[in-house]
Amino acid sequence: MAGYAVAIAAFKLFLLTSPLAIVVVVSLVVGLLMVVLFGYTSDQKAIGIAKDQLKAHLLAVRLYRDQIPVVMGSYGKILRGTGRYLKLAFKPLLYVIIPITLLMVQIDRYLGATPLPPNAPFLLTVHTTGSDALNDVTLDLPPEITMTAPPVHVPAGNEIVWRLAGSKEGKYEVKIAAAGQSAAKAVCVGSDLARISTVRLRGQFWERMFSSAEPALPENSPIESISINYPDRNIEIAGYGMNWIWLFFILSMVAGFIFKELLGIQI
Repeated sequence: MAGYAVAIAAFKLFLLTSPLAIVVVVSLVVGLLMVVLFGYTSDQKAIGIAKDQLKAHLLAVRLYRDQIPVVMGSYGKILRGTGRYLKLAFKPLLYVIIPITLLMVQIDRYLGATPLPPNAPFLLTVHTTGSDALNDVTLDLPPEITMTAPPVHVPAGNEIVWRLAGSKEGKYEVKIAAAGQSAAKAVCVGSDLARISTVRLRGQFWERMFSSAEPALPENSPIESISINYPDRNIEIAGYGMNWIWLFFILSMVAGFIFKELLGIQI
């Protein structure tokens, strides 16, 4: 029994720490939820009729391909039937796509990038509202993070770039001050799976929703964004590196089609 408990605990730990395992499990669950949600929110009978009519019109094109008037009429019916099918499927697809998109945004916080390796240089970029504010920007670092080169000012882009390095694993805050105001940016060093925000933004609600996991910078701040060049995460499949979103898309679609057949749901 003790060995069984250890095996179960090891398996749970693998699921929680392996990006590949997380993507596979989430893809299977999402594939099932997509199909079930589509089935409950759609008119299954009407969709079935629309699909049968499309099949009949396509068959007519093949059977009567030598009769031009019949073929042209069938093509017109195919176009109308496709429009009718898309109308029936549009609302259920919204119910499916919106929550899945929000879920993918949250998962990407963990799987989209890897934390910074200890003692490896990385870039921190601050974008200001104007070139005049560049000379007022200062950087305050925790003891675990050091500057490895002087800052580079880019007046044309209203940017300052620092090259930094973290000495040991952990999550830290660097503080940037400008024009009497300060802002902090989280820096994640070393952990295998951690919630990472590559950028902190001022305003830009929709961009923040998809690309930032940190609160917005103050509206009156001279700092428009603070970003870190975290390494992208690739999941290895048979020797090939793949972004987790592509793998999730493929696996969830395959799982969805399998569950569709098992549950008898029209899509």
